[in-house]
Amino acid sequence: MNQNIVPDKALVSVCGLFCHACGVHYSTLENNEENLKKIALRMNLPYEKVRCMGCRTQTKMEFCKDCFMIKCADERGVDFCGQCNEFPCDGFKEFQSKMPHRVELWKSQERIKEIGWEAWFNEMIEHYTCKECGTMNGWYDFSCRKCGHTPGSKFVEQNISALKPLV
Repeated sequence: MNQNIVPDKALVSVCGLFCHACGVHYSTLENNEENLKKIALRMNLPYEKVRCMGCRTQTKMEFCKDCFMIKCADERGVDFCGQCNEFPCDGFKEFQSKMPHRVELWKSQERIKEIGWEAWFNEMIEHYTCKECGTMNGWYDFSCRKCGHTPGSKFVEQNISALKPLV
């Protein structure tokens, strides 16, 4: 397991996405300009708007900066959607259904509620780490970014059929 990553609530989104698995986030952390430019082109965004330090930080990519779930959670006094009495709301259901990498949001909300966000964070480190070399990989890293091992993570292995059509 990747032991050098400490649980950080800034990297745990209200909806249950794990920021370390986001290509924009890890490319920002690694200062990978080439990858950020590719992402900007694929998302049809100006290169300058493709940076993210985590869902609960001030530096969020363009699509995430006005997240309705963050505002809703703040208004309701909860840290995660799963803590809300109205979970799952229609907005959460719609958000989850729009992208393949959101396939585990329901499970994430359950685990956060059951074991707490720090323990869930540690589970996610293992879930997204290459079992061969220990590199943290993302939602769409079918092969490890460092050693090329396939699959790049347990997440990819478990969800490959949902993820493949997007690539």
